[in-house]
Amino acid sequence: MRTHDVHAMTTLVDAEPLFQEIKPALDPLDAVVEADRCLGCGGAHAPAPCSVACPADIDVPSFVSAIAEGELERAAEVIFADNLLGGTCARVCPTELLCEGACVLLHEGREPIEIGRLQRHAADAGLADRHTLRSRAPRSGFRVAVIGAGPAGLACAGELAARGHQVTVYDERQEPGGLVRYAIAPYRQQNHPLPEEADLIRGLGVHMVLGRRIDRPKVFALAGMNDAVVLTVGMGADTAPNLPGDQLEGVWRSLPFIETLKTGTPPPIGRSVAVVGGGNTAIDCAREAVRLGAEQVVLLYRRTETEMPAYPQEVLEAREEGVELRWLTAPTRFLGPTRLTGIECVRMELGEPDAGGRARPEPVPGSEHVVPAQTAIIAIGQQPRPEFADLLEGFDPETGRTDHSRFYAAGDATNGGATVVEAVREGKLAARTVDIDLRTVS
Repeated sequence: MRTHDVHAMTTLVDAEPLFQEIKPALDPLDAVVEADRCLGCGGAHAPAPCSVACPADIDVPSFVSAIAEGELERAAEVIFADNLLGGTCARVCPTELLCEGACVLLHEGREPIEIGRLQRHAADAGLADRHTLRSRAPRSGFRVAVIGAGPAGLACAGELAARGHQVTVYDERQEPGGLVRYAIAPYRQQNHPLPEEADLIRGLGVHMVLGRRIDRPKVFALAGMNDAVVLTVGMGADTAPNLPGDQLEGVWRSLPFIETLKTGTPPPIGRSVAVVGGGNTAIDCAREAVRLGAEQVVLLYRRTETEMPAYPQEVLEAREEGVELRWLTAPTRFLGPTRLTGIECVRMELGEPDAGGRARPEPVPGSEHVVPAQTAIIAIGQQPRPEFADLLEGFDPETGRTDHSRFYAAGDATNGGATVVEAVREGKLAARTVDIDLRTVS
């Protein structure tokens, strides 16, 4: 497959936004009015449902109350006390399933508080003011290496530094952020506020070594130079469809496709686009294709909407934006002389459950048909990174420990791919465990 490998880019474009983010900033007056709707649920003995639903454990009522009282600095401090990527998560979190989905107002038949947009309002204000949002404990004397500057790695590094440890983060990319920087659709988040959040983390004492790939020998070398190593290496490249014609021009994998948008170099996609897959990344690619001006955008999924792993709200919004969803449809080959002209597909029917318990899709004989497409985007998941697989053996999701001395882990490398806020949660958990283990040993 022609992957249009943009990973080789050394200069990233921080151009004017290509697309408007779907969770825009609130007007200051609107933010106060919205925050004032909050009932201030919860207390010392019964935390508010919105806070319980937040994987990062943010004290939502406290920061919302601070906004209502006009104290944005205090609101930002509350947010970043628990989530060093508070501005990013405000933009990309599935809030309708988390904090907003747990809002008491929603269960009383009223609209939930717009917690995500309020969090963005306060977090952006705090980052812009550049006042001290987190303090650092006295130096502990311990050294920790974090491999990977995605959300799990950044959160882990920041929390460790706040506890007084000397932390260095390594990443093969030229900018921190991992999939948030390079693979979160720009209609959710452009580049900002990642640079500001990275500066906040650096301000805690974290040293970032960017543009340097850490392979297995270097990992063991770092283990000898540090008291602990945290692997937050994420997942690997897109899963390949391995179908005839996947080398044709116009056939993309999802991550390189989104990266071209995030780095300011969107490709020509033509009038018709087909996206293969049923997860949130597939939905993101389809919705971005609409924003790029495609007249027809079709999403092909081999099961039904019931089995679709994408969030229901995202599927609904994609449909409202004009994306056509075709269930029980699987590609068999890509067609065209040099550039894609269409996708040969076959209709599917659901059979017996597979190993994961979902009904196994099976092809219907004689149902072959062609879906016209000038661009195809394959979004069927990512591959694990085998070079670190043995170092993740025995991983305990409750602590972040592995079976290997000095090695800890967090993020997509351990969970197979989850939300940004889940990565933050796991990074925090690993940092807490490393801190406890280091101080216990000493």
